Order: sequence, then structure tokens, then C-alpha cells
Amino acid sequence: MTRSYAIRTFGCQMNVHDSERLAGMLEEAGYTAAGGDETPDLMVLNTCAVRENADNKLYGNLGHLLPTKKANPGMQIAVGGCLAQKDKGEIVKRAPWVDVVFGTHNIGSLPALLERARHNDEAQVEILEALEVFPSSLPARRDSAYSGWVSISVGCNNTCTFCIVPSLRGKEKDRRPGEILAEVQALVDEGVLEVTLLGQNVNSYGVEFGDRLAFGKLLRAAGEIDGLERVRFTSPHPKDFTDDVIAAMAETPNVCHQLHMPLQSGSDRVLKAMRRSYRTERYLGIIDKVRAAMPDAALTTDIIVGFPGETEEDFQGTLDVVRQARFMGAFTFQYSKRPGTPAAEMDLQVPKQVVQERYDRLVALQEEISWELNKELVGKTLEVLVSAGEGRKDADTLRMSGRARDGRLVHFTPGETQIRPGDVVEATVTYGAPHHLVADGPLVSHRRTRAGDNSEAGLRPKTNGISLGLPGFGTPPAASTNSGPTTEEGCAVR
Repeated sequence: MTRSYAIRTFGCQMNVHDSERLAGMLEEAGYTAAGGDETPDLMVLNTCAVRENADNKLYGNLGHLLPTKKANPGMQIAVGGCLAQKDKGEIVKRAPWVDVVFGTHNIGSLPALLERARHNDEAQVEILEALEVFPSSLPARRDSAYSGWVSISVGCNNTCTFCIVPSLRGKEKDRRPGEILAEVQALVDEGVLEVTLLGQNVNSYGVEFGDRLAFGKLLRAAGEIDGLERVRFTSPHPKDFTDDVIAAMAETPNVCHQLHMPLQSGSDRVLKAMRRSYRTERYLGIIDKVRAAMPDAALTTDIIVGFPGETEEDFQGTLDVVRQARFMGAFTFQYSKRPGTPAAEMDLQVPKQVVQERYDRLVALQEEISWELNKELVGKTLEVLVSAGEGRKDADTLRMSGRARDGRLVHFTPGETQIRPGDVVEATVTYGAPHHLVADGPLVSHRRTRAGDNSEAGLRPKTNGISLGLPGFGTPPAASTNSGPTTEEGCAVR
């Protein structure tokens, strides 16, 4: 009998992309996606270990699943992702009704582990300490008909004291440019209009094959793919940011003028304690260069408030950088201990009430800046790629939503026009709010797209892993000059 599956994803974009791979493998193994109210035969929890209360969230979800499993004896529960990599066999000790635990380095093992758990009638725990097969060689069931993640690397070589990712995802492993471009082309062939190049640190891409300028070359090469309308990337690290990437962004028409670059703190002393390998002058210098090349660039960032030892003077430094940088938006976090990180053992942990008060001030300042920047766009006409996730806002306004090229969320009025997720409209901004724009006037234009056709038909890209025959991670032949993005046969393509 055909078995159904459902996947719950927690955490970052990398986990979202891993879940697409898990879905692709399960469907290749004969599973089908469960309907909305259907109890699945398999529930997969793809976990995060970075966010606060990650453990409580996992075991809370597992507790809620226990009565369902008791009522459905054939149901299986699998736990993967970063928390599984960290906790290993502890998960089945605390939740013995879990059938499979797998880590970040072996997501491709899930179908076999599920079968083994059924056959042996006992839990299977398999955690590898290093990546053996690049996830991009696995099939994927994409969530969106119009937009897709494309991984360019996995892992991270940095040692930030607040971050547990390197120990869970491993050292950086880079895909060859030809692999990446082949995957992008496959998505475009399926009707996808927008791709986001994904990595823990995208602008250190090329470190494995010795080309420090590889990421800028990759952006330019993506610009040559016919039918690809938007290219985004996340996330870069300021210490590795090079001028050629700014030039590639400015000179490649389909690369969006959007930059998410984590700041984390505006205090040089705190940045040193975080092991962030750059200082505020360097960070602001990159922003100045970006704005000189692309005056319309929209910048976003990550900021941690209350890192151990942060003083009021340190925090004022963060506020000063935020005022100077004028971010479109910021993901702001209150520091909390992450077991296994050096920062968790540091002295001078900042009291919770102090962290909360500083956090509130930072959020208020950023909202003021975001609102000012969004109000400046009133009267401007923006190109909007219509989104499926936001859909129609409510019965009163009947607005639909989408993303402008710079990443801003736009709510627009479609009128009587039949518009589908994946279509492209041009709309004139009538109101700017801190976190979104409103365009309530008549649409300037509407372009029906193949992505919109696919959304309307309920179709999603399903890409298979492709290999050109080279083992491992696509290490180039000895004769390769590593001169940048190519589609040479000396690489593995997913």
C-alpha cells in the first residue's frame, strides 16, 4: 500500500531546502504527500538547534504525536536536522516512540532507515560525523512553482562563539559552478522565475577549489541563463565580502539589488568576543560601496542584543551603526545560551531584564527607520512577483501579496484581473508601513507566466539528482584552471 508522509520544518532556509530533498526522496520511494487533515503514515520533524527553546519545541511536538501514534500503530516518526545531529541517541531515550533519528550529513539515508525500522521493529539511529554525499545529488520536491532554493555550499569554516552550526553542519563544502548552474537551468526549464543561492557563508564560496572570486563569477554566470528573472543570495559574511561581488550585483540585470548581511553587533569589542573577524568600519565601508554602486539597494541584517559582557556603551554602538546603515529591516534576537557554544560558558551574562529593555529600544529604532524608507517609495511603481504564501489578505480588502525585486513585501489590489501566484505585476505604492508596502490603485501591468500556469494547475518542480560521473563533491580534474563558472564535464551535477 502507498504510504503518506508529512514534514514539519523548523529553523533556517537550509532546513527548508533539506525538507524539499526529503520530500523528493520519499516520493521517489513511493510515498505520497498527506492531505491537510489526513493523519500521515510518516511524520518527519526536521529540527533546528540554533533557535531558543529548540529542545522544548521538539519534545513538545513529539509529545503531541504520541496519542496519534498510539491510535495509528503503523505510523512512523522520524527526527532529523541539527538537533538530531546534536542529541543523537538521546532522542529515542527521551521519546522511545520515535522510529528513526538521522543527522544533517545523511538525509539520503531516510527511506532505508524507515524500512529497516519497520523490518526490525526497533528504532534506528544513524548519525554521520562528516558529509559523504552532497545533498544536491538527491531528488527534490519543491514547495514553490515560481521560486527555488539552490545550495552552493554546505557547512561553515567560521568559529563564531555564539553559533553551533559548524559543529552540526561541518566544514564548508563547495559545489562546482557547473553543478549549480545546471540545477538553476533545470528549475528555469520547469518555469521557475527566481532562485536564491544558499549557503552558510555564500561569499566564501570557492574556498575548496582555490578561487576567491568564484561567487562574483557565479552571479554573472547566472545572469546569462535565459528565462531566469531574479537571482538572490543568502547569507554573506562581511569578512569575505569582495568588491567584485558588488560589481556583479550592479552589472548583472537579473541579480536583485537586495543584500542581507549580518551585523550581529555595532561594538568592535563585542564583535571580537563573538569572533566575527571584522569591525564596524569594515562593515559600514561595504555598505557605502554597495550604495554607491546601487543607490536603490535594500539592506537587511541580523543583530544579537545582550551578548555576554555587552555594556550600555556597546549597545549604543549598535544603535549608532543601525542609524548609519539605515537597514530596510533587521532580524533582531535576544541572546540566549546555546549549549555547546563558547559563549554559553562566558562570564558576565547580561540580565534578562536588561536585554529586554535594550531589545525594545533597538526594535523601536529599526521600525522608525524602516517606516521612513518605505514611505519614501510612495508613488513609485514596483515590479512584484506574486506570492502563494501570503495569498489574499482578507475578505475586506481582497488584496494579494508579493515581493518587489528588492525583497519588500507588497500588498496590492488585483481588481477584476485573475492573477495567480507566479505571475508578475507592476503596482504603484500608495502607502508605506514599517514592514510592508500597500498598492491600492489600478495595476500598471500584469504578465501571466508559466510559473503562474503551474501554480494554477497545482504543479511544483521536482528535480532529480544528476551526476556527470565524478565522485565526491565535484572536485575538478587536476588539469582544471578553476577559472570560474563553467559547465565542464569534470564536475558532478545534481
